[in-house]
Amino acid sequence: MDRATVLLAVVVALGSSVRAHAQATGFLDRQVTVEATAYRYQVFVLVAYTADRRWPVILFLHGAGERGSDGILQTEVGIGTALRREPSRFPAIVVLPQAPADTRWTGVPGDVAMAALDATLAEFSTDPDRVYLTGLSLGGQGTFYLAYGHPERFAAIVPICGFVAGNSRMPSFVPASDGSPYAALAERIHRLPIWIFHGEVDPVVPVTESRRVAEAMQAAGAAVTYTEIPGTGHNAWDPAYGSPALTDWLFRQHRP
Repeated sequence: MDRATVLLAVVVALGSSVRAHAQATGFLDRQVTVEATAYRYQVFVLVAYTADRRWPVILFLHGAGERGSDGILQTEVGIGTALRREPSRFPAIVVLPQAPADTRWTGVPGDVAMAALDATLAEFSTDPDRVYLTGLSLGGQGTFYLAYGHPERFAAIVPICGFVAGNSRMPSFVPASDGSPYAALAERIHRLPIWIFHGEVDPVVPVTESRRVAEAMQAAGAAVTYTEIPGTGHNAWDPAYGSPALTDWLFRQHRP
């Protein structure tokens, strides 16, 4: 084998090695263990991702219909749909955990979401001062719940058709000893920028839930924006995540 052939083989081998170690992008399968149980989740990484800059991170909580253990279903609604349609509007790493069947985002599922977030912050080049929390329906309640428990972790939150007070099947996560759940929530998270979305004629989660949260936030002096989408039912998430105004606002927020 002559010298030119040897050099060509080395170049080809080096190129293959670089490609093999290139950062995978798109929806990536991941797993985290909490209390000796493994939970699958997804991380979305833009094609433009490079490790030489610190990227914002979005933690997304799905609704009741995406619960399970496949680790994929939660990517097919809400922010996952928006990422597939216009990924360039979300210059961030997006974490998409999955709550087990017949659970909600309180207790262990909430711990799983935070563990998935922490694992993502450690794996990728990220900005801990630009971590955002959002969710829809059951995940809207989960957004309030995680913000209530970890207000210091987030730069902003976006609950969509969420709820706080709940009902006998899904009681409030706010202890009764704290008084009004809306006022207690506002007291805990009023320093967080918050944009709330809800459909005007939502037949699943009463729009009064978001109205009451917005009123409590305003009373507490919070930087809250409330958008009630006229004529819209439960699916307020497609117009919310499809809004350039939301993403423009979101990525301007920084943790103090």
